[in-house]
Amino acid sequence: MPISMPVGAEANELLSRSALALLIAMLLDQQVPLERAFSAPYELVQRLGHEPTAEELAAFSPDGLAAVFSQRPALHRFPKAMAARVQELARLIVADYDGDPAAIWTTAGTGTELLTRVSALPGFGEQKAKIFVALLGKQLGVRPPGWQEAAGSFGGTGSFLSVADICDDESLGRVRSYKKALKAAARAAPPR
Repeated sequence: MPISMPVGAEANELLSRSALALLIAMLLDQQVPLERAFSAPYELVQRLGHEPTAEELAAFSPDGLAAVFSQRPALHRFPKAMAARVQELARLIVADYDGDPAAIWTTAGTGTELLTRVSALPGFGEQKAKIFVALLGKQLGVRPPGWQEAAGSFGGTGSFLSVADICDDESLGRVRSYKKALKAAARAAPPR
């Protein structure tokens, strides 16, 4: 099953076939529009002139990788910090998964194990880890037993809560409406 984000055919093709690109996109999906985050791996490939491996990113000069992330337009709002986080992710993949990013999910026996593994990745807090498990299940068919339960509300069928549910312009609009309503509710809530 191909990934279908609002980022262009080439970027979607990369996200669909490259586990590392998908992990980087999800990692970068914070404090920037999702289009920016999910197109960044493709732009990184363009800047490097080839698809990097986890080993290559892990061994990259930190200043060099920060410079690649900082080229205009920057790959993220915080290019230096996010370059460091991507490198941290790559190093973990090399150390724990023998350089194979897809092994994070292809060797997970249960949804709980998958969630535990994703939660251990740098930059993946509890909510982002659940969203990623839902994205894997809904868009890539990665469905170890219990994956929907592990993904929590994000794993529900027919939901429009997160990037895991985006497959076209209509679903993008529904997810954005949901997030807008959440933000409005948070602003309207009395201070704690």
